[in-house]
Amino acid sequence: MYFSYGERETEYLRRKDKRLGAVIERVGHIERAVDPDLFSAVVHHIVGQQVSMRAQATIWSRLRAALGEVSAQTVAALDAEALRGMGMSLRKAEYILDFARRVQSGEFDLEAVRRMDDGQAIAALTSLRGVGVWTAEMILLFCLQRPDVLSYDDLAIRRGLRMLYRHKALDRERFERYRRRYSPCGSVASLYLWAVACGAIEGLTDPAAQARVTETASPRATLKSTDPAAPRA
Repeated sequence: MYFSYGERETEYLRRKDKRLGAVIERVGHIERAVDPDLFSAVVHHIVGQQVSMRAQATIWSRLRAALGEVSAQTVAALDAEALRGMGMSLRKAEYILDFARRVQSGEFDLEAVRRMDDGQAIAALTSLRGVGVWTAEMILLFCLQRPDVLSYDDLAIRRGLRMLYRHKALDRERFERYRRRYSPCGSVASLYLWAVACGAIEGLTDPAAQARVTETASPRATLKSTDPAAPRA
């Protein structure tokens, strides 16, 4: 299953932003896998924190092979050392076990989260040990398929914005202007900004990285770099 969007969302973004519209034209439709099972999605995202995608895939494969179904019942039947033996840290194992036990006991209501608006859902998810705002936002996007998720805490999203709009720096205020511009289709914008950050548009570079190289090479250039040449959003 992939994140669901279509012509309505892409046409809206084309109208709102010509640069992003050009990216949409060049890249075409993006298929990003989603996991509609909220319990599984939370565990998957905790596993993936601060490790490579390859490591996340390896640990996840071991977990699924051991449990068959990744559910509150199957996870809660394990102990922290068993989870740790699959390649994750002890801390992550403890977070996952705590989550499973809270779901199993009814203390944490997964179905209630589905009915919440985005802010309420983020607040509920971040009440879990090991789940911060970024993780909650990724769960909203790649599990609940919420349509308007653009995460300031996602480094690749910010890199994609810098690359597309030629910013040497991107503070929260400027980021929020892009969020308002893309809304209510921020999730689809995120897909294309990730593509930009990963090199989907040949020759498009990150001005922040270029600025760092220039500053290292020439102290005099450092003074100039404080005055961004890129147009403001």
